[in-house]
Amino acid sequence: MADRRPDGDGNRAKRQKIDMDPQANPYLAHMYEDSLNNGYGNGYANGYGSSSRPNGSQNGSSLSGFKRHASTMAEAHAAEDGPNNPFNGTSLSPRYFGILKTRRGLPVHAQRDEFLQMYQKTQILVFVGETGSGKTTQIPQFVLFDDLPHFQNKMVACTQPRRVAAMSVAQRVAQEMDVTLGEEVGYSIRFEDKTSQKTMLKYMTDGMLLREAMNDHNLQRYSTIILDEAHERTLATDILMGLLKEVAIRRPDLKIVIMSATLDAQKFQRYFNDAPLLAVPGRTHPVEIFYTPEPERDYVEAALRTVLQIHATEPEGDILLFLTGEEEIEDACRKIGLEADEMIREADAGPLK
Repeated sequence: MADRRPDGDGNRAKRQKIDMDPQANPYLAHMYEDSLNNGYGNGYANGYGSSSRPNGSQNGSSLSGFKRHASTMAEAHAAEDGPNNPFNGTSLSPRYFGILKTRRGLPVHAQRDEFLQMYQKTQILVFVGETGSGKTTQIPQFVLFDDLPHFQNKMVACTQPRRVAAMSVAQRVAQEMDVTLGEEVGYSIRFEDKTSQKTMLKYMTDGMLLREAMNDHNLQRYSTIILDEAHERTLATDILMGLLKEVAIRRPDLKIVIMSATLDAQKFQRYFNDAPLLAVPGRTHPVEIFYTPEPERDYVEAALRTVLQIHATEPEGDILLFLTGEEEIEDACRKIGLEADEMIREADAGPLK
């Protein structure tokens, strides 16, 4: 059979091979930290390999007078009160001060000094914070002011079991710190990395940190690692706890905080050689539980009926509905929107926002 393929380079699509130095690749640079940093691997936080990291200098920062692992709540309060952002030097916005007032009303804030004292004295700390205590958003910020990772060209990592949680919490903390998401505060999930050379606090899924540990066995780019929601005992989190127990021996400078919402954290305490434990109460409200008289054939339809009934008969307020997946949620939103419009016309009900 005759070869019918056209001749000539102009008619043939060719993939050009681009030779790139692996050390210049930000996703691989951490593998070469030892050679770039005289054997110890100080590590530029995100693998950009530049010695001129914007936040790597203490000059002109309101944190320049802080002594690492020896700061107090009073010092942190003074820095938080502005007028300039302690992490990037910009003027703090009015919204920031409104959020700051709310933050200082959270249960975890009352024990900030106690947390700092325990964090400074020990390498591994187990922290129990009930739902509503504010541990997920506040503890990493408490650590930032005391650990000062950006002065060491390192980062603080906070793991989450789910990608949605990592993204949403990072966005909230960026608002609380009055910084741009992806700069001083970022997140890393599968197929998406929203960090930069400025990043000092990174929220990430436990699977992403586990993937990093496969190449960077000592996790040199991090000065503190916080495992949040440890009580969920995901496979990745359990493996990480085993790895971190070994890394802590090789890296005495690394601090580890295990955070849980239940007192089952005593198991973690024993596992980490009787590490100290700090418990903070949550913020709870009175709850009434109502059961359906009989099992429902279609739980989604039953849930939607309940939502609309509450909307029509109860005073103004918020409704939180838990469903099992994205498809159910989108379908529920569409149906509720249609029903709510009809209720406004026929039953004189208020709008659903």
